[in-house]
Amino acid sequence: MSLDAAWALDWVRRAAELIAENRAELTELDRAIGDADHGDNLDRGMRAVVTKLDAAQEAGNLPATPGGVLKVVATTLMATVGGAGGPLLGTAFLKAARSCEATAWGPGELVRALEEATSGLEARGHAISGDKTMADAWRPAAVAAKEAAEIGEDEVGVLTAAAQAAVKGAQDTEPLQARRGRASFLGERSCGHRDPGAQSSALILQAALEAARDRSSDRLQVVEQA
Repeated sequence: MSLDAAWALDWVRRAAELIAENRAELTELDRAIGDADHGDNLDRGMRAVVTKLDAAQEAGNLPATPGGVLKVVATTLMATVGGAGGPLLGTAFLKAARSCEATAWGPGELVRALEEATSGLEARGHAISGDKTMADAWRPAAVAAKEAAEIGEDEVGVLTAAAQAAVKGAQDTEPLQARRGRASFLGERSCGHRDPGAQSSALILQAALEAARDRSSDRLQVVEQA
């Protein structure tokens, strides 16, 4: 099983739904250590992404590759999401989009996309894992994905490892003192709070996994019926 543009489109739609469902929680997390706008901003950005992709679909102009879909995500987030979230997530998606031009992604392509996304985000935010930022979800996800691919896991296995690592990475930001971003101005007062960007990143990667699982299930049903 390889993951094509239809998977990427499903990923984006599921991510938008998860962000909308968790908008209030993300805003509350940001209220503790930021501007209290991360949930609202990201929800607005993801809605804009879905609107743009819907319009492309109606016009028959949907991108034909996963990278093409993710490029739409990147440019739209950069244009619509305020604060640090838009540039950081936009850069991550843009780097992932540029990592592979293939029409379908296997484990190797997923690993490369996650690594490129993470490296781009780290460079843009001047942050590394442990700084209490989005990188605390993305870097563990990229590492876990690579390890899963190296032991022969398929696309679902790779994304499962990435999503689980991202969730743990987000949880692990709670005791950290922020070293980057607005939260860093709080010093020790930033400890005891989960980073909202790491939490939203974990949700986005969870959506990628859910979309892949559905495609795997559909493929299995087709094989069983053949």
